[in-house]
Amino acid sequence: MKPEIVQHQAQNHAIHDPQWLDPLPPWLFDPGALRARKLITGSGAGRKPAWFFQLAGKTLVLRHYWRGGLVARFVSDSYLWTGLDRTRPFREWRLLACLRARGLPVPAPVAARALRHGALYRADLVTVAIPDAIPLDQRLRHAEIGTELWKHIGATIGRFHAAGACHADLNVRNILLDTEDNPWLIDWDQGRLRRPGQAWQRSNLDRLRRSLDKDPVLAEAAGHGWEAFLCGHASTRNAPTVLPR
Repeated sequence: MKPEIVQHQAQNHAIHDPQWLDPLPPWLFDPGALRARKLITGSGAGRKPAWFFQLAGKTLVLRHYWRGGLVARFVSDSYLWTGLDRTRPFREWRLLACLRARGLPVPAPVAARALRHGALYRADLVTVAIPDAIPLDQRLRHAEIGTELWKHIGATIGRFHAAGACHADLNVRNILLDTEDNPWLIDWDQGRLRRPGQAWQRSNLDRLRRSLDKDPVLAEAAGHGWEAFLCGHASTRNAPTVLPR
């Protein structure tokens, strides 16, 4: 895995990869500071908004951790502190670094921060943007994708499963396609490494299928390509298994 540097300043705890960015700017996790420096180039909408910005010749993505579900009605972005290594940003940063070390297509982790406030903390993550990539659902709404690409996407998910990589929220928006139609998996918050097993892998695939079935346009597209997707996924069953460390 790539090197990591962990820094502590009062209640501010950060981790970063010096190969991407060093030293770590103290304002890196502040969208207002990025905007004031005219670094922001765009932002994403949705439950987990993100800010795209330019720094040191790279396009990076800043994502703040927001609560979801019923809890979000009462607490928007705070989490219970149970130790630095168990915070969401540190776990996701290290998981991304591990997956990339195994040759899997995930964004490169640049930096992460946990800002503690007593028994709670707030968090942020910075990764390298995947150039000109679009979510799978957006692609499906604008153009039909062929059988070979469905197989390719299925085989890519299969590679993650063979490596024991369990995505906590495998849905149609967390699969990106780059300009060469290579699939990438993003948003690994609460993801983890597990021993390969059919039960959790099937649960992953069922979750993805449900995300497609929620929209009639996507459901129709999946109706044409899902069997090819499953065929691609099955093609990785004989791939060498990478057990979690």
